Formats: sequence, structure tokens, C-alpha cells
Amino acid sequence: MINLNLKNKILNGDSLKELKKIPSESFDLIFADPPYNLQLRNQLVRPDRSKVNAVNDKWDQFKSFKTYDDFTIKWLEECKRILKKNGSIWVIGSYHNIFRVGAKIQDLGFWILNDVIWNKNNPMPNFKGTRFTNAHETLIWASKDKNSKYTFNYQSLKCLNDDLQMRSTWNLPICNGNERLKDKGKKVHSTQKPEALLHRILLASTNKNDLVLDPFLGSGTTAVVAKKTG
Repeated sequence: MINLNLKNKILNGDSLKELKKIPSESFDLIFADPPYNLQLRNQLVRPDRSKVNAVNDKWDQFKSFKTYDDFTIKWLEECKRILKKNGSIWVIGSYHNIFRVGAKIQDLGFWILNDVIWNKNNPMPNFKGTRFTNAHETLIWASKDKNSKYTFNYQSLKCLNDDLQMRSTWNLPICNGNERLKDKGKKVHSTQKPEALLHRILLASTNKNDLVLDPFLGSGTTAVVAKKTG
């Protein structure tokens, strides 16, 4: 049964506080795009000295790794509580945070099913030329526990992939063009995800009328795609 009080709702507030208000075992799927904790200390500039519009939002700033880890445990604990017994969770991150988050996922008793690499067709270059171009993000897909009978729509994904098994490397462009939300020419959200990414996730691990939660909704991509796909 779908909890009608939660269906098609956007709750605007502190995620850690709002999650506590949600009844246990309410959701079939959770997609989480938590703060990266990028630890940026200086401005990023291009070779022509123009400023890079980097992720410097207040929500991405933590005092220490321990502060970030404590925050991660809190939201993951609530997510596990409100996930149905046969539900699953997807978490996306970069090299700055995904390994720390992955460890907490395992510590809390989730069962990791796959890690998926989102290979960005059009990544931001490494302007200084001091490292490899950071061209991917990692997604962790996990069931609530080892015995969960999670949803996996194998055949639907195969059809999407020219009748071949869907692999754990997904080649998709970053969010740009008309899809990128802007206000007076500036990005509305610094880490907006493309609809194609969320569409593949929901196609893989939900069924019609399932209830999906995004505890860090950001620009709203998860809600848009969930609405479009029923």
C-alpha cells in the first residue's frame, strides 16, 4: 500500500529532521545524491584566468571528515528505517566522498549489489593539467539487507541496451543545454543530474506506483523522472 500522505510530496526543510517524521518501511526505492564534501580551499580558474563556477555551496562544507561521517551515518540510518524490507537504495558520489559513504552503507547492514560508473561523455576538463580529467561518478546500489527480494528489471534494461545485458558502466552526458536549469544565465543548482541517469535507475529498480524518496532533492530531477514514469 502506498502511503498517500507521502505520495507526490516535496518536503522543504533540513533533511535529517524531515526524515525522522516519515513512518518506517514507507519507500520502495531511495536515490540519494548527498553533499560531496569537496574540501575546496581556493578559487578554481581556467587558463584564461576566468573563474570556474565550482561547487562552493554552504551545504557542501563540513569541518572535518568525522563531521561528514557523522552526518552520513545519520541520514543513512533514517533511510534504512524508512525503506521497505525488499527496497533498495542508490547513492551517487565522487572520489571525494563515495568510499566513505560506501563504508557506512556496509557498516549499517545494507547489502551492496553493484557499483555503477557513470562515465560522462562531456566532463569538465582538468584546467591545470595536474591530474587526470575527472570524467566519472560512482553509484552504489544496495538492498536493505542481504535477504531482501529487491526489484531488478533485467529485461527492460536489456531492451534499452540493444538486447545486450546492461553493464555497470553507463555512458551518459552531464546535464546541459535546455535541460540545465538557469536563472539569468547562472546555474540554479551546481550539481544538477541529467534525467537520463535517473530514468535508468528507476527503470532498473522500481515498478509502476512504487514510492521513491530523494533525501537531497536539489534541482528536483528525481521527482520529475518519477512523475514521468509513473
